[in-house]
Amino acid sequence: MELREKQGWPKTLMGLAARLPWWLGLALAGLAYLGLHHLAQKPIGTPQPGQMGGFALSAATHGLALVGQYLLPLFFGIGALLSAFQRGKAARLYAAVASRPGALDGMSWQDFEILVGEYFRRQGYGVTDNGGGGADGGVDVVLQGDDGVHLVQCKHWRALRVGVQPVRELYGVMAAYGAAGGFVVTSGEFTEDAQRFAEGLTLTL
Repeated sequence: MELREKQGWPKTLMGLAARLPWWLGLALAGLAYLGLHHLAQKPIGTPQPGQMGGFALSAATHGLALVGQYLLPLFFGIGALLSAFQRGKAARLYAAVASRPGALDGMSWQDFEILVGEYFRRQGYGVTDNGGGGADGGVDVVLQGDDGVHLVQCKHWRALRVGVQPVRELYGVMAAYGAAGGFVVTSGEFTEDAQRFAEGLTLTL
């Protein structure tokens, strides 16, 4: 679903855990430690004639387990902390806007995306922050609903009038990935062209 720049496996693991509920990230950390610790405690044995390949593989696995039993739980644990921080921030933003609508005016685009994600989470969707869209058609948030995947594009409040072009682009990405639906969210307004284009489509403005 996402077109992302390649990154190292530590960041990948932390990013994975950060997208999960914090308690699930901690559970992964615990399971990773228990599983790798078990492998690390197994004796390697001694090399036998004609079995050097198997011995080398066993030694390599043992070495990776020795290191991984600490590194993987660390990365998952950091991701879990990030998840807890993000969810807490999302809840605070939602509460601030619910009690004081003017709070939206000074919000950064990053916080606006977090707020939108929290709104859909409270509607029962599984929510994945897509990191600001970019190369993947401006998709900012990916939703998982009972009927499939929905794509969300957020237009910052400074975009007072959202025209048809970003709406058309998101619909193209939806078609390319077979998404069940999509949303373009702004605190501004949509032009008449944008509204006409979205009529009759599984695309909500």
